[in-house]
Amino acid sequence: MPNDTPHGISAVFRSRKIFLLLLLGFASGLPLALTAGTLQAWLAVERIELTTIGLFALVGQPYTYKFLWAPLMDRYRIPFLGRRRGWLATMQLALLVAVAWMGSLSPQTSPWLLAGAALAVAFLSASQDIVFDAFRADVLDAEERGAGAAVSVLGYRIAMLVSGGLALILADSWLGWHGTYFLMAALMLVGLAATWRADEPPTPPHAPGSLLEAAREPLSEYFSRHGAWVMLILVILYKLGDAFAGSLTTAFLLRGPGFSLTEVGLVNKWLGIGATILGALAGGALMARLRLYRALLLFGLLQALTNLGFMLLASAGKSHALMIIVIAAENLCGGMGTAAFVALLMAMCDRRFSATQYALLSALAAFGRVYVGPVAGAMAASLGWVVFFFFTFLVALPGVFMLVALRRRIEALDVAPHGA
Repeated sequence: MPNDTPHGISAVFRSRKIFLLLLLGFASGLPLALTAGTLQAWLAVERIELTTIGLFALVGQPYTYKFLWAPLMDRYRIPFLGRRRGWLATMQLALLVAVAWMGSLSPQTSPWLLAGAALAVAFLSASQDIVFDAFRADVLDAEERGAGAAVSVLGYRIAMLVSGGLALILADSWLGWHGTYFLMAALMLVGLAATWRADEPPTPPHAPGSLLEAAREPLSEYFSRHGAWVMLILVILYKLGDAFAGSLTTAFLLRGPGFSLTEVGLVNKWLGIGATILGALAGGALMARLRLYRALLLFGLLQALTNLGFMLLASAGKSHALMIIVIAAENLCGGMGTAAFVALLMAMCDRRFSATQYALLSALAAFGRVYVGPVAGAMAASLGWVVFFFFTFLVALPGVFMLVALRRRIEALDVAPHGA
Protein backbone atom coordinates (compact mmCIF):
# COMPACT_ATOMS: atom_id res chain seq x y z
CA MET A 1 0.00 0.00 0.00
CA PRO A 2 1.27 3.54 -0.72
CA ASN A 3 1.16 4.74 2.83
CA ASP A 4 3.43 1.92 3.94
CA THR A 5 6.26 3.36 1.85
CA PRO A 6 8.61 6.07 3.09
CA HIS A 7 7.05 8.44 0.54
CA GLY A 8 3.58 7.67 1.88
CA ILE A 9 4.65 8.22 5.48
CA SER A 10 6.26 11.54 4.51
CA ALA A 11 3.06 12.62 2.76
CA VAL A 12 1.02 11.88 5.89
CA PHE A 13 3.27 14.05 8.05
CA ARG A 14 3.10 16.89 5.51
CA SER A 15 -0.69 16.87 5.33
CA ARG A 16 -2.75 19.88 6.40
CA LYS A 17 -4.81 17.71 8.75
CA ILE A 18 -1.73 16.54 10.65
CA PHE A 19 -0.33 20.09 10.89
CA LEU A 20 -3.60 21.32 12.41
CA LEU A 21 -3.45 18.51 14.98
CA LEU A 22 -0.01 19.81 15.96
CA LEU A 23 -1.54 23.24 16.64
CA LEU A 24 -4.51 21.75 18.48
CA GLY A 25 -2.12 19.67 20.59
CA PHE A 26 -0.34 22.92 21.45
CA ALA A 27 -3.63 24.50 22.55
CA SER A 28 -4.41 21.41 24.62
CA GLY A 29 -1.10 21.49 26.49
CA LEU A 30 -0.79 25.23 27.06
CA PRO A 31 -3.11 25.68 30.11
CA LEU A 32 -1.76 22.78 32.21
CA ALA A 33 1.43 24.40 33.55
CA LEU A 34 -0.38 27.70 34.13
CA THR A 35 -2.41 26.07 36.91
CA ALA A 36 0.41 23.78 38.12
CA GLY A 37 4.19 24.37 38.01
CA THR A 38 4.13 27.95 36.71
CA LEU A 39 1.47 28.97 39.22
CA GLN A 40 3.46 27.19 41.94
CA ALA A 41 6.56 29.22 41.00
CA TRP A 42 4.52 32.45 41.13
CA LEU A 43 3.28 31.57 44.62
CA ALA A 44 6.77 30.59 45.80
CA VAL A 45 8.32 33.85 44.59
CA GLU A 46 5.56 35.80 46.33
CA ARG A 47 6.52 34.00 49.57
CA ILE A 48 3.18 32.25 49.98
CA GLU A 49 3.31 29.55 52.71
CA LEU A 50 4.18 26.01 51.62
CA THR A 51 0.95 24.62 53.05
CA THR A 52 -1.03 27.11 50.96
CA ILE A 53 1.00 26.23 47.86
CA GLY A 54 0.14 22.59 48.52
CA LEU A 55 -3.56 23.45 48.74
CA PHE A 56 -3.37 25.18 45.36
CA ALA A 57 -2.69 21.76 43.79
CA LEU A 58 -6.41 21.06 44.36
CA VAL A 59 -7.29 23.36 41.46
CA GLY A 60 -6.30 20.44 39.20
CA GLN A 61 -9.32 18.40 40.31
CA PRO A 62 -11.19 18.79 36.98
CA TYR A 63 -8.54 16.62 35.30
CA THR A 64 -9.49 13.86 37.74
CA TYR A 65 -13.26 14.15 37.24
CA LYS A 66 -13.47 14.96 33.53
CA PHE A 67 -15.00 11.56 32.76
CA LEU A 68 -18.16 12.73 34.57
CA TRP A 69 -19.06 15.32 31.92
CA ALA A 70 -17.39 13.61 28.94
CA PRO A 71 -20.70 11.89 27.98
CA LEU A 72 -22.47 15.27 27.97
CA MET A 73 -19.99 16.67 25.45
CA ASP A 74 -20.34 13.53 23.36
CA ARG A 75 -24.14 13.61 23.37
CA TYR A 76 -24.81 17.32 22.71
CA ARG A 77 -23.34 19.79 20.23
CA ILE A 78 -22.76 23.55 20.06
CA PRO A 79 -24.88 24.98 17.18
CA PHE A 80 -21.92 26.11 15.03
CA LEU A 81 -18.75 24.66 13.45
CA GLY A 82 -19.89 21.04 13.83
CA ARG A 83 -20.11 18.46 16.58
CA ARG A 84 -16.49 18.61 17.82
CA ARG A 85 -15.19 21.94 16.54
CA GLY A 86 -18.04 23.89 18.15
CA TRP A 87 -17.07 22.60 21.57
CA LEU A 88 -13.36 23.13 20.84
CA ALA A 89 -13.82 26.77 19.82
CA THR A 90 -16.05 27.48 22.83
CA MET A 91 -13.53 26.00 25.29
CA GLN A 92 -10.58 27.78 23.66
CA LEU A 93 -12.26 31.17 23.71
CA ALA A 94 -13.27 30.65 27.36
CA LEU A 95 -9.68 29.63 28.19
CA LEU A 96 -8.33 32.82 26.64
CA VAL A 97 -10.58 34.85 28.95
CA ALA A 98 -9.92 32.73 32.06
CA VAL A 99 -6.11 32.75 31.70
CA ALA A 100 -6.18 36.53 31.22
CA TRP A 101 -8.32 36.75 34.37
CA MET A 102 -5.60 34.86 36.28
CA GLY A 103 -3.07 37.37 35.00
CA SER A 104 -5.09 40.28 36.39
CA LEU A 105 -4.97 38.90 39.97
CA SER A 106 -2.34 38.86 42.74
CA PRO A 107 -1.40 35.96 45.06
CA GLN A 108 -0.75 38.43 47.86
CA THR A 109 -4.00 40.41 47.75
CA SER A 110 -6.43 37.92 46.17
CA PRO A 111 -5.09 34.38 46.76
CA TRP A 112 -8.45 32.63 46.85
CA LEU A 113 -9.84 34.54 43.88
CA LEU A 114 -6.70 33.47 42.02
CA ALA A 115 -7.40 29.89 43.09
CA GLY A 116 -10.93 30.21 41.72
CA ALA A 117 -9.64 31.52 38.40
CA ALA A 118 -7.10 28.68 38.23
CA LEU A 119 -9.88 26.17 38.94
CA ALA A 120 -11.91 27.64 36.06
CA VAL A 121 -8.89 27.32 33.74
CA ALA A 122 -8.38 23.70 34.80
CA PHE A 123 -12.05 22.86 34.19
CA LEU A 124 -12.02 24.43 30.73
CA SER A 125 -8.69 22.79 29.91
CA ALA A 126 -9.94 19.33 30.93
CA SER A 127 -13.06 19.91 28.82
CA GLN A 128 -10.92 20.91 25.82
CA ASP A 129 -8.90 17.68 26.29
CA ILE A 130 -12.08 15.58 26.17
CA VAL A 131 -13.18 17.11 22.88
CA PHE A 132 -9.71 17.14 21.32
CA ASP A 133 -9.21 13.43 22.04
CA ALA A 134 -12.59 12.67 20.44
CA PHE A 135 -11.94 14.95 17.44
CA ARG A 136 -8.54 13.34 16.79
CA ALA A 137 -10.08 9.87 16.84
CA ASP A 138 -12.89 10.98 14.50
CA VAL A 139 -10.82 12.66 11.78
CA LEU A 140 -7.82 10.33 11.47
CA ASP A 141 -7.86 7.48 8.97
CA ALA A 142 -6.17 4.22 10.00
CA GLU A 143 -2.89 5.06 8.21
CA GLU A 144 -2.81 8.54 9.80
CA ARG A 145 -3.25 7.56 13.45
CA GLY A 146 0.44 7.12 14.26
CA ALA A 147 1.40 10.46 12.73
CA GLY A 148 -1.61 12.19 14.29
CA ALA A 149 -0.82 10.88 17.76
CA ALA A 150 2.86 11.78 17.42
CA VAL A 151 2.36 15.39 16.29
CA SER A 152 -0.41 16.12 18.80
CA VAL A 153 1.82 14.89 21.65
CA LEU A 154 4.69 16.97 20.20
CA GLY A 155 2.44 20.04 20.16
CA TYR A 156 1.35 19.31 23.75
CA ARG A 157 4.96 19.10 24.95
CA ILE A 158 6.00 22.25 23.08
CA ALA A 159 3.14 24.06 24.81
CA MET A 160 4.35 22.82 28.18
CA LEU A 161 7.81 24.21 27.38
CA VAL A 162 6.23 27.55 26.53
CA SER A 163 3.83 27.82 29.49
CA GLY A 164 6.33 26.16 31.85
CA GLY A 165 9.96 26.98 31.11
CA LEU A 166 9.59 30.04 28.85
CA ALA A 167 6.91 31.54 31.09
CA LEU A 168 9.27 31.45 34.11
CA ILE A 169 12.04 33.15 32.13
CA LEU A 170 9.66 35.82 30.81
CA ALA A 171 8.22 36.43 34.28
CA ASP A 172 11.70 36.67 35.83
CA SER A 173 13.42 38.92 33.30
CA TRP A 174 10.97 40.52 30.88
CA LEU A 175 7.22 40.71 31.40
CA GLY A 176 6.54 39.99 35.06
CA TRP A 177 3.83 37.55 36.13
CA HIS A 178 0.85 39.56 34.93
CA GLY A 179 2.28 40.22 31.48
CA THR A 180 3.34 36.59 31.12
CA TYR A 181 -0.16 35.30 31.84
CA PHE A 182 -1.65 37.81 29.39
CA LEU A 183 0.74 36.52 26.71
CA MET A 184 -0.19 32.90 27.47
CA ALA A 185 -3.87 33.84 27.13
CA ALA A 186 -3.20 35.36 23.71
CA LEU A 187 -1.47 32.15 22.57
CA MET A 188 -4.82 30.34 22.82
CA LEU A 189 -5.54 32.07 19.50
CA VAL A 190 -3.32 29.39 17.94
CA GLY A 191 -5.90 26.77 18.90
CA LEU A 192 -8.83 28.91 17.76
CA ALA A 193 -7.22 29.43 14.35
CA ALA A 194 -6.57 25.68 13.99
CA THR A 195 -10.14 24.85 15.01
CA TRP A 196 -11.50 27.33 12.45
CA ARG A 197 -9.38 25.83 9.66
CA ALA A 198 -9.97 22.18 10.58
CA ASP A 199 -12.64 20.02 8.97
CA GLU A 200 -15.20 17.80 10.60
CA PRO A 201 -14.95 14.12 9.54
CA PRO A 202 -16.76 13.41 6.23
CA THR A 203 -18.88 10.76 7.97
CA PRO A 204 -19.28 11.89 11.59
CA PRO A 205 -19.60 9.08 14.15
CA HIS A 206 -23.08 8.34 15.40
CA ALA A 207 -23.91 10.30 18.55
CA PRO A 208 -25.43 8.40 21.50
CA GLY A 209 -29.22 8.35 21.50
CA SER A 210 -29.42 9.74 25.03
CA LEU A 211 -27.18 11.10 27.76
CA LEU A 212 -27.91 8.00 29.83
CA GLU A 213 -26.74 5.76 27.01
CA ALA A 214 -23.57 7.82 26.54
CA ALA A 215 -22.68 7.51 30.22
CA ARG A 216 -23.91 4.07 31.24
CA GLU A 217 -22.67 1.53 28.72
CA PRO A 218 -18.89 2.21 28.83
CA LEU A 219 -18.81 2.23 32.63
CA SER A 220 -21.07 -0.83 32.94
CA GLU A 221 -18.77 -2.82 30.65
CA TYR A 222 -15.64 -1.93 32.58
CA PHE A 223 -16.99 -2.55 36.09
CA SER A 224 -18.52 -5.87 35.05
CA ARG A 225 -14.99 -7.29 34.70
CA HIS A 226 -13.42 -9.47 37.36
CA GLY A 227 -10.86 -7.47 39.35
CA ALA A 228 -11.88 -4.13 37.83
CA TRP A 229 -11.37 -2.23 41.09
CA VAL A 230 -7.94 -3.76 41.72
CA MET A 231 -6.72 -2.53 38.34
CA LEU A 232 -8.05 0.94 39.11
CA ILE A 233 -5.99 0.98 42.31
CA LEU A 234 -2.90 0.08 40.26
CA VAL A 235 -3.68 2.97 37.90
CA ILE A 236 -3.72 5.36 40.87
CA LEU A 237 -0.61 3.96 42.59
CA TYR A 238 1.75 3.48 39.65
CA LYS A 239 2.65 7.18 39.27
CA LEU A 240 1.91 8.20 42.88
CA GLY A 241 5.57 8.51 43.90
CA ASP A 242 6.19 10.70 40.86
CA ALA A 243 3.16 12.80 41.80
CA PHE A 244 4.39 13.33 45.36
CA ALA A 245 7.86 14.41 44.24
CA GLY A 246 6.56 16.50 41.34
CA SER A 247 3.98 18.34 43.42
CA LEU A 248 6.68 20.48 45.08
CA THR A 249 9.68 20.15 42.76
CA THR A 250 9.54 23.78 41.59
CA ALA A 251 9.08 25.14 45.11
CA PHE A 252 11.93 22.91 46.35
CA LEU A 253 14.39 24.10 43.70
CA LEU A 254 13.56 27.75 44.45
CA ARG A 255 13.43 27.56 48.25
CA GLY A 256 15.64 24.57 49.06
CA PRO A 257 18.95 24.87 47.19
CA GLY A 258 17.95 28.39 46.14
CA PHE A 259 18.11 28.33 42.35
CA SER A 260 16.79 31.34 40.42
CA LEU A 261 13.60 31.42 38.36
CA THR A 262 15.62 31.42 35.13
CA GLU A 263 17.72 28.44 36.27
CA VAL A 264 14.59 26.52 37.21
CA GLY A 265 12.94 27.46 33.93
CA LEU A 266 15.91 26.32 31.83
CA VAL A 267 16.71 23.11 33.69
CA ASN A 268 13.54 21.87 35.39
CA LYS A 269 11.22 22.88 32.55
CA TRP A 270 13.13 22.90 29.26
CA LEU A 271 15.70 20.19 30.02
CA GLY A 272 13.10 18.27 32.02
CA ILE A 273 10.50 18.16 29.25
CA GLY A 274 13.18 17.34 26.67
CA ALA A 275 14.29 14.41 28.83
CA THR A 276 10.66 13.33 29.25
CA ILE A 277 10.17 13.25 25.47
CA LEU A 278 13.40 11.27 25.05
CA GLY A 279 12.33 8.90 27.83
CA ALA A 280 8.93 8.33 26.26
CA LEU A 281 10.54 7.51 22.89
CA ALA A 282 13.09 5.21 24.54
CA GLY A 283 10.38 3.57 26.63
CA GLY A 284 8.27 2.91 23.56
CA ALA A 285 11.24 1.34 21.77
CA LEU A 286 12.20 -0.83 24.74
CA MET A 287 8.64 -2.06 25.17
CA ALA A 288 8.90 -3.90 21.85
CA ARG A 289 11.39 -6.22 23.55
CA LEU A 290 10.32 -6.12 27.18
CA ARG A 291 6.54 -6.30 26.62
CA LEU A 292 4.07 -4.58 28.90
CA TYR A 293 4.60 -6.23 32.30
CA ARG A 294 8.40 -6.15 32.35
CA ALA A 295 8.46 -2.58 31.01
CA LEU A 296 6.07 -1.42 33.72
CA LEU A 297 8.15 -3.16 36.39
CA LEU A 298 11.55 -1.88 35.21
CA PHE A 299 10.39 1.68 34.57
CA GLY A 300 8.43 1.75 37.83
CA LEU A 301 11.56 0.84 39.79
CA LEU A 302 13.59 3.48 37.97
CA GLN A 303 10.92 6.10 38.71
CA ALA A 304 11.14 5.28 42.41
CA LEU A 305 14.94 5.36 42.52
CA THR A 306 15.25 8.73 40.80
CA ASN A 307 13.23 10.35 43.60
CA LEU A 308 16.23 9.67 45.82
CA GLY A 309 18.20 12.04 43.62
CA PHE A 310 16.17 14.95 44.99
CA MET A 311 17.00 13.78 48.50
CA LEU A 312 20.70 13.92 47.53
CA LEU A 313 20.27 17.43 46.08
CA ALA A 314 18.49 18.57 49.25
CA SER A 315 21.47 17.33 51.29
CA ALA A 316 24.15 18.72 48.98
CA GLY A 317 22.72 22.21 48.55
CA LYS A 318 23.07 24.41 45.48
CA SER A 319 24.93 22.43 42.83
CA HIS A 320 24.14 23.14 39.19
CA ALA A 321 25.78 19.93 37.96
CA LEU A 322 23.84 17.78 40.43
CA MET A 323 20.62 19.63 39.62
CA ILE A 324 21.06 18.88 35.90
CA ILE A 325 21.79 15.19 36.57
CA VAL A 326 18.85 14.76 38.97
CA ILE A 327 16.33 16.57 36.75
CA ALA A 328 17.49 14.74 33.60
CA ALA A 329 17.38 11.31 35.27
CA GLU A 330 14.00 11.88 36.92
CA ASN A 331 12.34 13.08 33.73
CA LEU A 332 14.00 10.45 31.53
CA CYS A 333 12.77 7.62 33.75
CA GLY A 334 9.41 9.33 34.24
CA GLY A 335 8.98 9.51 30.47
CA MET A 336 9.78 5.82 30.13
CA GLY A 337 7.25 5.03 32.83
CA THR A 338 4.64 7.18 31.10
CA ALA A 339 5.10 5.31 27.80
CA ALA A 340 4.44 1.98 29.51
CA PHE A 341 1.62 3.42 31.60
CA VAL A 342 -0.24 4.81 28.59
CA ALA A 343 0.11 1.41 26.92
CA LEU A 344 -1.46 -0.16 30.03
CA LEU A 345 -4.41 2.26 29.93
CA MET A 346 -5.02 1.53 26.25
CA ALA A 347 -4.87 -2.22 26.88
CA MET A 348 -7.48 -1.84 29.64
CA CYS A 349 -9.99 -0.20 27.29
CA ASP A 350 -12.69 -2.01 25.37
CA ARG A 351 -12.34 -0.70 21.84
CA ARG A 352 -16.10 -0.15 21.60
CA PHE A 353 -15.94 2.37 24.46
CA SER A 354 -12.32 3.56 24.36
CA ALA A 355 -13.10 7.31 24.52
CA THR A 356 -15.13 7.26 27.75
CA GLN A 357 -13.11 4.46 29.36
CA TYR A 358 -9.82 6.20 28.58
CA ALA A 359 -11.22 9.41 30.04
CA LEU A 360 -12.06 7.52 33.23
CA LEU A 361 -8.65 5.83 33.49
CA SER A 362 -6.63 8.94 32.64
CA ALA A 363 -8.67 10.94 35.15
CA LEU A 364 -7.86 8.42 37.87
CA ALA A 365 -4.21 8.55 36.83
CA ALA A 366 -4.31 12.29 37.59
CA PHE A 367 -5.69 11.57 41.08
CA GLY A 368 -2.26 11.56 42.71
CA ARG A 369 -1.06 14.71 40.99
CA VAL A 370 -4.11 16.60 42.27
CA TYR A 371 -4.63 15.32 45.81
CA VAL A 372 -1.11 14.80 47.16
CA GLY A 373 -0.41 18.55 47.10
CA PRO A 374 -1.81 19.46 50.53
CA VAL A 375 -0.17 16.43 52.19
CA ALA A 376 3.13 17.08 50.42
CA GLY A 377 3.18 20.74 51.44
CA ALA A 378 2.50 19.94 55.10
CA MET A 379 5.13 17.17 55.14
CA ALA A 380 7.85 19.28 53.53
CA ALA A 381 7.14 22.17 55.92
CA SER A 382 7.26 19.99 59.05
CA LEU A 383 9.86 17.30 58.18
CA GLY A 384 12.20 19.09 55.77
CA TRP A 385 13.14 18.32 52.19
CA VAL A 386 15.44 15.34 52.81
CA VAL A 387 12.85 13.32 54.73
CA PHE A 388 10.10 14.38 52.31
CA PHE A 389 11.89 13.06 49.22
CA PHE A 390 12.77 9.80 50.96
CA PHE A 391 9.05 9.43 51.69
CA THR A 392 8.26 9.91 47.99
CA PHE A 393 10.55 6.95 47.25
CA LEU A 394 8.62 4.79 49.74
CA VAL A 395 5.27 5.92 48.27
CA ALA A 396 6.36 4.66 44.83
CA LEU A 397 6.94 1.08 46.04
CA PRO A 398 3.32 -0.12 46.59
CA GLY A 399 2.58 0.38 42.89
CA VAL A 400 5.58 -1.79 42.01
CA PHE A 401 4.47 -4.50 44.46
CA MET A 402 0.97 -4.45 42.94
CA LEU A 403 2.49 -5.01 39.51
CA VAL A 404 4.15 -8.18 40.73
CA ALA A 405 0.90 -9.41 42.30
CA LEU A 406 -1.07 -8.69 39.11
CA ARG A 407 1.51 -10.05 36.66
CA ARG A 408 -0.74 -12.66 35.01
CA ARG A 409 -3.59 -10.21 34.56
CA ILE A 410 -1.30 -7.62 32.95
CA GLU A 411 0.32 -10.20 30.69
CA ALA A 412 -3.16 -11.34 29.61
CA LEU A 413 -4.04 -7.74 28.68
CA ASP A 414 -0.89 -7.55 26.59
CA VAL A 415 -1.88 -10.65 24.64
CA ALA A 416 -5.61 -10.00 24.15
CA PRO A 417 -6.83 -6.44 24.89
CA HIS A 418 -10.52 -5.97 25.65
CA GLY A 419 -12.73 -5.61 22.68
CA ALA A 420 -10.11 -6.95 20.26
